[in-house]
Amino acid sequence: MQIVTYNINGVKARIETLLTWLKESSPDVVAVQEIKSVDEAFPRELIEDLGYRVETHGQKSFNGVALISKLPLEDIRRGLPGDDSDEQARWIEATVIGDKHPVRLCGLYLPNGNPVPGPKYDYKLAWMERMCRHAAELLRDEMPVVMAGDYNIIPQDEDAARPEAWQKDALALPESRAAFRRILDLGFTEAFRARTHGGGHYSFWDYQAGAWQRNDGIRIDHFLLSPEAADLLTDCRIEAEVRGREKPSDHVPVWLTLDA
Repeated sequence: MQIVTYNINGVKARIETLLTWLKESSPDVVAVQEIKSVDEAFPRELIEDLGYRVETHGQKSFNGVALISKLPLEDIRRGLPGDDSDEQARWIEATVIGDKHPVRLCGLYLPNGNPVPGPKYDYKLAWMERMCRHAAELLRDEMPVVMAGDYNIIPQDEDAARPEAWQKDALALPESRAAFRRILDLGFTEAFRARTHGGGHYSFWDYQAGAWQRNDGIRIDHFLLSPEAADLLTDCRIEAEVRGREKPSDHVPVWLTLDA
């Protein structure tokens, strides 16, 4: 089972980019972030014509997540539990029916949190605490769970080309990293680091100041795996070359392969 996380940074602006990539790469399932579209306006027919099922949780102009799948999806839920007043579309989950195992897939777009300090950072930390509680609940089912998406977290200094530039940023503050580790400490495995060590591996390059050309990137798109999913892990890789294509997102696809 090949699962991809991909922050597309506006599905309307980059629909041709997404369609070309889907035709070439043909992943089984894609967790998409920052669709920036209400559900009704999402160009689902163009994607469905390629043989995919589309489930969205969108909002106008901002945020928004989607699952695109060739495999059957069951028990679809939208929104991160724990705060009924939260109107931001940042979480969608479903059970993906694989050939060998069902996998509970959560697609997420974690809040950025800047500027710091302020209400946006308070929201980020509160959202991560809600995610931690929900992650603990997901573990109780003892099935493979994958939490995939744009976490807006630089886990360690080696995950940034210039870590000093991010020291006061919400993506790398000690409180942010500690909140990320609390989720890991529940028993989750960070898939990419289970397979690849060392620096120089990034999933985001800003559009400004020639960041891609200078390889001034950060790694903020992650897969967290429950123990049952970690047992099925066979590969995790970053498709960095997509960033150099025409009209790219500032993020690139990250691939997870499970024996499922």
